[in-house]
Amino acid sequence: MTDRLQDPAPSPPYPPGSRDPAPSPPYPPGVQDRPVAVLGRDLRSRALTSTDLVAACLDRIGAVDPVVRAVLALDGTARDQARAADRRHARGTPLGPLDGIPVLLKDNIDTAGLAGTAGSRLLAGTPPDRDAEVVTRLRAAGAVVLGKTNLTEWGNFRSTASIEGWSAVGGQTRNPYDPEHSPWGSSAGSAAAVAAGMAPLALGTETDGSLVCPAGVCGVAAIKPAPGTLPAAGVVPISAVQDSVGPMAARLEDAALCLAALTGRPLPDGPAPPAAVRVGLWHVRGMAPDAQAVAERVAARMRDAGAVVVPVELTLPRDMLVDGLDALCAEFRPSLERYLGSRRGAPATLDEIVAANLRDPVEMGPFGQELFERCAALTDEDRERAPDLRRRSRRRARDLIDTALARYGVDVLMAATSGPAWRIDHGPDPFTRTSSTLPALAGRPVVAVPAGFSGELPVGVSLFGPAALEELLPCAFLAERHGDPRRTPAVLREFPRP
Repeated sequence: MTDRLQDPAPSPPYPPGSRDPAPSPPYPPGVQDRPVAVLGRDLRSRALTSTDLVAACLDRIGAVDPVVRAVLALDGTARDQARAADRRHARGTPLGPLDGIPVLLKDNIDTAGLAGTAGSRLLAGTPPDRDAEVVTRLRAAGAVVLGKTNLTEWGNFRSTASIEGWSAVGGQTRNPYDPEHSPWGSSAGSAAAVAAGMAPLALGTETDGSLVCPAGVCGVAAIKPAPGTLPAAGVVPISAVQDSVGPMAARLEDAALCLAALTGRPLPDGPAPPAAVRVGLWHVRGMAPDAQAVAERVAARMRDAGAVVVPVELTLPRDMLVDGLDALCAEFRPSLERYLGSRRGAPATLDEIVAANLRDPVEMGPFGQELFERCAALTDEDRERAPDLRRRSRRRARDLIDTALARYGVDVLMAATSGPAWRIDHGPDPFTRTSSTLPALAGRPVVAVPAGFSGELPVGVSLFGPAALEELLPCAFLAERHGDPRRTPAVLREFPRP
């Protein structure tokens, strides 16, 4: 297998001595692939220890990550965190449903003393001094921070020709279902790691599609909450207005449990009665036909179970999309520079980043930085227009969604998330239609679930529409229930499954 890119790190970037071989594991095979609720029950009953669960995750990482390249750094304190969780369980004082559960974090989410690169060599020298607020919540819930995952560099906002899943720090992440194919991005490492069973849970971020698209092509579930549902402080930003932090997991119930634990807000944990659900099926113009076919199959099964499914028409006006992109570019520089002010040893300004990248042949080897340069060239007057552009694009996107819900008499909208993954060894990434932009501009939540396959490659569906996630989740659980049977990723068929 030959990369079309020269990876700056030909072997996994985390220290090889940071995990111990376990040729005769004391834990059941595939224990980390179990539902999080089951793992939590077993931890509380002492049928399983967090120490063994963490060891199982580290062994899986050691077995398959040299191929998948999802993990950018491992936390050397993970085993100590697990032992502390085991002591709490032994005393009967667990901190909650995530106590002792290993979690991987996209490496644009700050963790004190660990990585924090956003995929860029410019942030690789000095790790953050403190945790992002969402990581503080994870630790308070007892979760074990296992490590950091690779991402499309700078959240896929450096260039219009960025390569999904590639960063100068972590190299090219690959799809566990076929390593010759893309994992999408920018939360590529989080999706691929969960798909390969490297951890039961991962956190990613999204501005437009960065959670739901990698979830779709890697065959996992993701929840993109409305911006602000989880705190974004300590997360390398694109837009303080549109960015969102969310969970990824093998199944939707796990992602919902994680989000509920981090928000302190109970969320629905199962499907609605089919007879109570009305779904608008959106065929996104230009979407890959095999992805449309998967969405049709899921819709037909939901209809057979008693749900009402009707086709809907939606057209996204070009000027709404232009307003949204112009707002994003205007929001980027102040959002990023506020963040950089919290990072010791980091460049202070976007101008410094642009200049430093130009001096680095590794950074500039595969693609340029046209978006950075566009954002750097904006004037104060341009940036002052951002709030009006944002309000206008958000209002129009919400009106489109709400009008469709009312016109067709449906509770939610459903569409294929994207087409299947493309090959990453030949030519630039293709332009691929997605269903993520409309809810991203509207600031509405999206839930992506595994739905089926195109050949051996996963395809997902996304559900959105209501402003309240509580209204959306029961329909998403129903869609997940009517997807195709799950399959074992190719990398797990080729390697042992400790």
